[in-house]
Amino acid sequence: MAVSSNLTHFISLSLNSPRTITSSKINSFVCPIAFTRFYSGTSSRSTFLTIHGTRRGSRPISVQAMSSSSSFGSRLEETVRKTLEENPVVIYSKTWCSYSIEVKTLFKKLGVEPLVIELDELGAHGPQLQKLLERLTGQHTVPNVFVGGKHIGGCSETVKLHRKGELEPLLVEIKNKKAQS
Repeated sequence: MAVSSNLTHFISLSLNSPRTITSSKINSFVCPIAFTRFYSGTSSRSTFLTIHGTRRGSRPISVQAMSSSSSFGSRLEETVRKTLEENPVVIYSKTWCSYSIEVKTLFKKLGVEPLVIELDELGAHGPQLQKLLERLTGQHTVPNVFVGGKHIGGCSETVKLHRKGELEPLLVEIKNKKAQS
Protein backbone atom coordinates (compact mmCIF):
# COMPACT_ATOMS: atom_id res chain seq x y z
CA MET A 1 0.00 0.00 0.00
CA ALA A 2 2.75 2.43 0.86
CA VAL A 3 4.46 1.74 -2.46
CA SER A 4 1.39 2.47 -4.58
CA SER A 5 0.47 5.63 -2.69
CA ASN A 6 4.00 6.99 -3.15
CA LEU A 7 4.05 6.06 -6.86
CA THR A 8 1.00 8.10 -7.84
CA HIS A 9 3.07 11.20 -8.55
CA PHE A 10 5.23 9.22 -11.01
CA ILE A 11 2.32 8.34 -13.31
CA SER A 12 2.56 11.61 -15.24
CA LEU A 13 6.04 10.80 -16.52
CA SER A 14 6.52 9.99 -20.17
CA LEU A 15 7.28 6.27 -20.41
CA ASN A 16 8.64 6.32 -23.94
CA SER A 17 12.25 5.84 -22.87
CA PRO A 18 14.00 4.17 -19.93
CA ARG A 19 14.15 6.44 -16.89
CA THR A 20 15.33 6.05 -13.33
CA ILE A 21 13.63 7.91 -10.52
CA THR A 22 14.92 7.78 -6.98
CA SER A 23 12.95 8.38 -3.83
CA SER A 24 14.00 8.00 -0.21
CA LYS A 25 10.34 7.72 0.94
CA ILE A 26 9.67 4.23 -0.43
CA ASN A 27 10.97 1.12 1.32
CA SER A 28 10.34 -1.94 -0.82
CA PHE A 29 12.02 -4.88 -2.59
CA VAL A 30 12.60 -5.62 -6.29
CA CYS A 31 9.15 -5.80 -7.79
CA PRO A 32 8.60 -5.84 -11.58
CA ILE A 33 5.16 -4.61 -12.61
CA ALA A 34 3.85 -4.89 -16.16
CA PHE A 35 0.83 -3.07 -17.53
CA THR A 36 -0.54 -2.27 -20.94
CA ARG A 37 -1.61 1.19 -22.07
CA PHE A 38 -4.15 1.26 -24.91
CA TYR A 39 -4.17 4.02 -27.49
CA SER A 40 -6.67 5.03 -30.13
CA GLY A 41 -7.34 2.33 -32.69
CA THR A 42 -5.82 -1.06 -32.02
CA SER A 43 -2.35 -0.10 -30.82
CA SER A 44 -1.17 -0.77 -27.32
CA ARG A 45 2.11 -0.40 -25.49
CA SER A 46 3.37 -2.57 -22.67
CA THR A 47 5.30 -0.71 -20.04
CA PHE A 48 7.34 -2.28 -17.29
CA LEU A 49 8.05 -0.68 -13.93
CA THR A 50 10.74 -2.18 -11.79
CA ILE A 51 11.01 -1.07 -8.18
CA HIS A 52 14.38 -1.64 -6.51
CA GLY A 53 14.97 -1.28 -2.78
CA THR A 54 14.86 -2.95 0.61
CA ARG A 55 12.12 -3.65 3.13
CA ARG A 56 14.24 -2.53 6.04
CA GLY A 57 16.40 0.52 6.35
CA SER A 58 16.03 3.84 4.68
CA ARG A 59 18.12 3.31 1.56
CA PRO A 60 16.72 5.10 -1.48
CA ILE A 61 15.07 2.96 -4.11
CA SER A 62 14.76 3.50 -7.83
CA VAL A 63 11.75 3.10 -10.04
CA GLN A 64 12.60 2.27 -13.63
CA ALA A 65 10.04 2.55 -16.42
CA MET A 66 10.66 1.10 -19.87
CA SER A 67 8.34 0.74 -22.81
CA SER A 68 8.73 -2.56 -24.63
CA SER A 69 6.49 -2.20 -27.66
CA SER A 70 8.76 -0.28 -29.98
CA SER A 71 12.00 -2.06 -29.13
CA PHE A 72 10.58 -5.59 -29.26
CA GLY A 73 8.48 -4.88 -32.35
CA SER A 74 11.34 -3.27 -34.23
CA ARG A 75 13.73 -6.08 -33.24
CA LEU A 76 11.21 -8.66 -34.44
CA GLU A 77 10.70 -6.84 -37.73
CA GLU A 78 14.46 -6.52 -38.17
CA THR A 79 14.83 -10.27 -37.55
CA VAL A 80 12.15 -11.08 -40.14
CA ARG A 81 13.77 -8.82 -42.74
CA LYS A 82 17.18 -10.38 -42.08
CA THR A 83 15.70 -13.89 -42.33
CA LEU A 84 14.12 -13.03 -45.69
CA GLU A 85 17.39 -11.53 -47.01
CA GLU A 86 19.49 -14.52 -45.98
CA ASN A 87 17.21 -17.32 -47.20
CA PRO A 88 16.03 -17.83 -50.80
CA VAL A 89 12.69 -19.38 -49.77
CA VAL A 90 10.98 -18.82 -46.42
CA ILE A 91 7.67 -20.30 -45.37
CA TYR A 92 5.89 -19.16 -42.22
CA SER A 93 3.72 -22.13 -41.41
CA LYS A 94 1.79 -24.06 -38.76
CA THR A 95 2.43 -27.76 -38.32
CA TRP A 96 -1.26 -28.71 -38.39
CA CYS A 97 -2.28 -26.57 -41.40
CA SER A 98 -3.11 -28.59 -44.51
CA TYR A 99 -2.35 -25.61 -46.78
CA SER A 100 1.08 -25.24 -45.20
CA ILE A 101 1.71 -28.95 -45.68
CA GLU A 102 0.71 -28.63 -49.34
CA VAL A 103 3.17 -25.78 -49.96
CA LYS A 104 6.01 -27.53 -48.12
CA THR A 105 5.35 -30.67 -50.18
CA LEU A 106 5.38 -28.65 -53.42
CA PHE A 107 8.80 -27.15 -52.66
CA LYS A 108 10.11 -30.58 -51.67
CA LYS A 109 8.95 -31.98 -55.05
CA LEU A 110 10.76 -29.10 -56.75
CA GLY A 111 13.95 -30.00 -54.89
CA VAL A 112 13.93 -26.81 -52.85
CA GLU A 113 14.63 -26.79 -49.13
CA PRO A 114 12.93 -23.69 -47.79
CA LEU A 115 13.47 -22.28 -44.35
CA VAL A 116 10.25 -23.26 -42.59
CA ILE A 117 9.24 -21.35 -39.48
CA GLU A 118 6.45 -23.14 -37.62
CA LEU A 119 4.56 -20.39 -35.82
CA ASP A 120 2.70 -22.82 -33.57
CA GLU A 121 6.01 -24.07 -32.15
CA LEU A 122 7.25 -20.62 -31.10
CA GLY A 123 5.15 -20.25 -27.95
CA ALA A 124 4.05 -16.68 -27.24
CA HIS A 125 6.22 -15.34 -30.06
CA GLY A 126 4.19 -17.22 -32.71
CA PRO A 127 1.08 -14.98 -32.56
CA GLN A 128 3.28 -11.87 -32.32
CA LEU A 129 5.19 -12.92 -35.41
CA GLN A 130 1.96 -13.70 -37.25
CA LYS A 131 0.61 -10.22 -36.43
CA LEU A 132 3.84 -8.66 -37.70
CA LEU A 133 3.61 -10.68 -40.93
CA GLU A 134 0.02 -9.51 -41.37
CA ARG A 135 1.14 -5.91 -40.94
CA LEU A 136 3.97 -6.38 -43.46
CA THR A 137 2.07 -8.41 -46.08
CA GLY A 138 -1.63 -7.86 -45.46
CA GLN A 139 -2.04 -11.62 -45.15
CA HIS A 140 -3.18 -13.02 -41.80
CA THR A 141 -3.20 -16.71 -42.75
CA VAL A 142 -0.55 -19.38 -43.18
CA PRO A 143 1.35 -20.42 -45.11
CA ASN A 144 3.01 -17.09 -45.72
CA VAL A 145 5.52 -17.70 -48.54
CA PHE A 146 8.51 -15.55 -49.51
CA VAL A 147 10.78 -16.18 -52.50
CA GLY A 148 13.89 -14.06 -52.92
CA GLY A 149 12.78 -11.83 -50.08
CA LYS A 150 9.50 -11.03 -51.84
CA HIS A 151 6.12 -12.06 -50.53
CA ILE A 152 4.37 -14.28 -53.08
CA GLY A 153 1.31 -15.11 -50.98
CA GLY A 154 -0.19 -18.19 -49.43
CA CYS A 155 -0.95 -21.67 -50.69
CA SER A 156 -3.31 -20.65 -53.50
CA GLU A 157 -0.93 -18.05 -54.91
CA THR A 158 2.08 -20.38 -54.68
CA VAL A 159 0.28 -23.27 -56.37
CA LYS A 160 -1.08 -20.90 -59.04
CA LEU A 161 2.47 -19.64 -59.79
CA HIS A 162 3.62 -23.26 -60.10
CA ARG A 163 0.75 -24.24 -62.43
CA LYS A 164 1.42 -21.20 -64.64
CA GLY A 165 5.09 -22.21 -64.84
CA GLU A 166 6.25 -19.04 -63.09
CA LEU A 167 7.50 -20.47 -59.77
CA GLU A 168 10.46 -22.48 -61.10
CA PRO A 169 11.92 -19.55 -63.09
CA LEU A 170 11.74 -17.46 -59.89
CA LEU A 171 13.63 -20.17 -58.02
CA VAL A 172 16.25 -20.46 -60.78
CA GLU A 173 16.70 -16.67 -60.77
CA ILE A 174 17.23 -16.71 -56.99
CA LYS A 175 19.69 -19.61 -57.29
CA ASN A 176 21.66 -17.74 -59.98
CA LYS A 177 21.80 -14.54 -57.93
CA LYS A 178 23.06 -16.53 -54.96
CA ALA A 179 25.74 -18.22 -57.09
CA GLN A 180 26.96 -14.84 -58.41
CA SER A 181 27.41 -13.36 -54.94
